[in-house]
Amino acid sequence: MLSEITLTLMRLGLLVLLWVFVFAVVGVLRGDLYGTRVKRRTAGAGKAARSAPAGVAPRPVARAANPERGGGRSGRAGRGRKGPTRLVVTAGPLSGTTLPLRPAGTLIGRSPECALVLDDDYVSGRHARIFQSDGGTWTVEDLRSTNGTFLGATRLTEPREVAVGSVLRIGQTVVELQR
Repeated sequence: MLSEITLTLMRLGLLVLLWVFVFAVVGVLRGDLYGTRVKRRTAGAGKAARSAPAGVAPRPVARAANPERGGGRSGRAGRGRKGPTRLVVTAGPLSGTTLPLRPAGTLIGRSPECALVLDDDYVSGRHARIFQSDGGTWTVEDLRSTNGTFLGATRLTEPREVAVGSVLRIGQTVVELQR
């Protein structure tokens, strides 16, 4: 009698293990088919909304905070220079969105941690970064994205300097650096 109970428990355990495996496979297939869920940011989450639907301008980020943070080159580098100060989406689902450039860097991609979140199948999680170099010039770099970042018509293979009026294409979105 003990051996029959043991055999039944082993059968039930194997059945449970088989169902856990089936659900794990279905979960992986679902993730591959539908992709990663990207959560939208809200303005009330404590940070300024950096990506907004078309036609809705995000809340401006306070600029007075930079000099108070230590007053180093990041506070003075934007003043007196003729470089870009903002990123404007000119084509794509977020057309009209404006985002201030931060000297420390502005990430663009699908990940919610990015400053400009693009819900596009052709955009990587962390696709590109625009930052201010030590010399005060603005630089864009592709972060080893699958489909690439284009400056004008050329695909970026290494970090490149950008200026006011530079046009970047990331997936189906076109952004322009403006003053």
